[in-house]
Amino acid sequence: MTLFARKKITGKIAAAVAAVSITLTGCGASPQAASDGPVILRFSWWGSDTRHKMTQKLIDAFEAKNPGIKIKGEYGDWSGYWDKLATQVASQDAPDIIQMDAQYLAEYAERGALLELKDVDLSKFDLAAAGAGKADGGQYAVTAGMNALVVLANPSLLSASGVSLPDDSTWTWDEYKDRAADITSKSQAGVYGSGPFVGDASFNLWMRQHGKSLFTEDGGLGFDEGDATKYFEMQTDMRDAKAVPPASVITEDSSAPLDQQGLATNRFAMGWVWSNQLAPLSTASGQALEILRPPSVEGDAMKAQQFYKASQFWSASSRTKHPAETQKFIDFLANSVEAGEIGLADRGIPGNSEVRAAVAPRLTPTDALTAKFIDDIADEVGEAPAVPPAGSSSVTEVLTRYAIEVHFSRMSPQEAAKKSIDEIKSALA
Repeated sequence: MTLFARKKITGKIAAAVAAVSITLTGCGASPQAASDGPVILRFSWWGSDTRHKMTQKLIDAFEAKNPGIKIKGEYGDWSGYWDKLATQVASQDAPDIIQMDAQYLAEYAERGALLELKDVDLSKFDLAAAGAGKADGGQYAVTAGMNALVVLANPSLLSASGVSLPDDSTWTWDEYKDRAADITSKSQAGVYGSGPFVGDASFNLWMRQHGKSLFTEDGGLGFDEGDATKYFEMQTDMRDAKAVPPASVITEDSSAPLDQQGLATNRFAMGWVWSNQLAPLSTASGQALEILRPPSVEGDAMKAQQFYKASQFWSASSRTKHPAETQKFIDFLANSVEAGEIGLADRGIPGNSEVRAAVAPRLTPTDALTAKFIDDIADEVGEAPAVPPAGSSSVTEVLTRYAIEVHFSRMSPQEAAKKSIDEIKSALA
C-alpha cells in the first residue's frame, strides 16, 4: 500500500470514528432485544478466495451449533477493505464482527467504534498474544492468529557459498553481518547473504533489544533521535560490509509482491519475514527454507525481546444490537477446536494453546514448522508491543524510505533519524 493510500484511509477512519464518537456521546450503545426469528450478524473480512471459502465453512459450523444465530458474510480484498469499513462506520452501518489489523486498532478503539470484548475467554492464550488486542485500556480485539519476526535461510544458497550459520539462539548482530557478508562474497553475482530489513518490525525489535520501543503505551514514541541514529548506523554497517543488497535492489524488493522478492526467487540466502510467510516463500522458492531466530545484542535468545504479533484480530462494532451473540461468535472463532481445524494456519498460528496443539497434526509440514517455532520461543518472548497509536499506519513506509535513503548514501544516519522522527510525529499528531 502506498503512503498516499495510507493517508487517504487514515483520513476516512478519522472522519468515521469522529462520527461514532459524536453519536455515542451521552447515549451509549445499548443492546436491543432480538426480534422474533434468528439473530442476524454481519461479519466482514479481507483475504483471498481460499480464505473466503474457508471462512464460510467457519460460519456454517457455528450456525450448526447455534441455530438461533445467522452470520452474513461481507468480504473483499485488502485494497478496498478499509475505505469501505470507514464509510460504514461513519454512516452507523458497521458490521457486527470485524476482521481488524493492528495498524488501525487504536484508531477505531480510541473513538468508541469498537465493543469491549469482556465475554470472550482468553484464559488459554499466551499473555503476550492476549495483550496484543488491548487498546485504550480495554480488550477491543482478539488475536486471530500469531506471527513472530523470523529469519528464513535458504539451504541451497548456504551450501553453494560454503558458509555455515551459528546457533540462532546465540548469534549477535555482528555475527549476522559477518556471515551475511561472507555469503555475498562467496556466491555468484546477484546473490546476497541477507535481504533488507528496513521496516517497523525489525526497527521495533532492535529498539526493544536496546531497552527502547517503537511506541509507548500512551501512544508516544519509545525512542529518541540518538536511538534512531544508532539504528541507521547499523544499516550503514550492513551496507558497507555488503551483507545486504545495493540500495537499488532493496528499493525493488521492498515494493515487490511476496512471490517476487529475493527469498522467493533464490537471490537472498537469508531474509527477514513474518513466520506465517514460511509456507508461501518455501513454495515460491522451491526450497525447504529454514526458520531461525533473529540475532540479538547479547547473543542470548532469552534477552532478545522477541515478540508475538497478531496476523490479524477479531473485533466487534460498539453499535452492534447483539453484543452477546457477537462475542459468542468471536469466542467460537478464537477458542473452538472445530474452528481451528477448519482455519488451520490461514490467519496465522492459533493464539489459543489448546487449539494450537489440537490442529498441529493437521497442518502442512511448513505450517507445522511455524507452529513449533511459535511454541519453541514462548519462554523467550517479551511483553507485547504497545498497540500502534492512531495515525501510525504510515510508519512502516516512513522507516523504510529513510533506511533506503541511508543505503543510497543520500542521507546520513543522523539526518535520517531526525527527519523520520519529525515525519512520524506529524502523522501521529
